[in-house]
Order: sequence, then C-alpha cells, then structure tokens
Amino acid sequence: MDPIGFFLLLTSLLFSYPFVLIAQSPTTTTTISVVGFVYCDTCSTGTFSKHSYFLPGVEVHIDCRFRATSPKTNEQISFSVNRTTDREGAYKLDVASVDGINCESGVEDDNSQIVSLCEASLIGTSSSSYSCNVPFLKSTRSSEVSKEENNLCIYSLGALSYKPPEDMINTTLCSN
Repeated sequence: MDPIGFFLLLTSLLFSYPFVLIAQSPTTTTTISVVGFVYCDTCSTGTFSKHSYFLPGVEVHIDCRFRATSPKTNEQISFSVNRTTDREGAYKLDVASVDGINCESGVEDDNSQIVSLCEASLIGTSSSSYSCNVPFLKSTRSSEVSKEENNLCIYSLGALSYKPPEDMINTTLCSN
C-alpha cells in the first residue's frame, strides 16, 4: 500500500473511532439510596405528632440485601453498616452503583429486576436527648422501592423513635 493511501486510511480510522464509541449503548447503572429518620415520640403515642421532634446524633444499624437478576447478571449484594442521624434526624446510605440493573421490575428492554430487603434498627440509647432516651419503635424494614427516578432507587424505611421515661411524660402537654 502506498504511503498516501495508508495515511488516509489511518486518518479516517482515527476520526471515526470516537463516533463508534458514542454509538454504543451505555450500560445501565443504578444508584441505590436507603433513607429513614428517628424522632422523639414525646407523648408515647406510636406516631409522629405535633409534640414530636426529630433526633440528631442517633446511631442506626442498617442491613440490606439486594438480589439483582437480568439476562447478564445473577448476583446478590449484602451489606451491614451503622449511620448517625443528621441535625434533622435523618440517616442515609448510598450504594454507589449496581451495573446493568434497573430499579423497577419487568423493564421491557432487558427484563431486569432488583429483589431486596432493607432493615434498620436503633443502636443503644439516644445520646442527643436525655429526656427522650427509651427506645420505642426499635426497628423497621422495607422491600419496596418508594421512588425511582433516573436510575436512582430510593428505599424509604419507616420511622424509628424514642420516648421519654414514663415519669417524664408531660400529660398536660400530651392531652392537648
């Protein structure tokens, strides 16, 4: 092959290669978030009321298992971590990515799904409030994606709570 023909072939390959990369379909990457919150159930009603408040600085233990299945994958991801609630009483765990998996089941293009279970539980007592330090709603679990948007799966766990010791419950406040 003559040098000019070789040069033209090489140049055309170099300039067309980036377009081949762009044309390839990207791998689906899913980010998983597990979220929840901890509050003080001031009146020991078992629900969040107008007298309840969120507790910062509470230690929460999170266990999650995800079984990801698709035509290309059959994996299980398990993890167990501790998180501390922020100043609004919320805790969050982000799992960076799960390649090739979509949040919802039965997706038409690859029929992939995530079968999962996440649980959260209180660890010890609430150090953020000496007047609200008796564990009340001690654990919660979820196996459903509560929100899915742009390959972000959010697992929203139910509330965890503490209550005051029986002798510190303000019955006057709670009767209103």
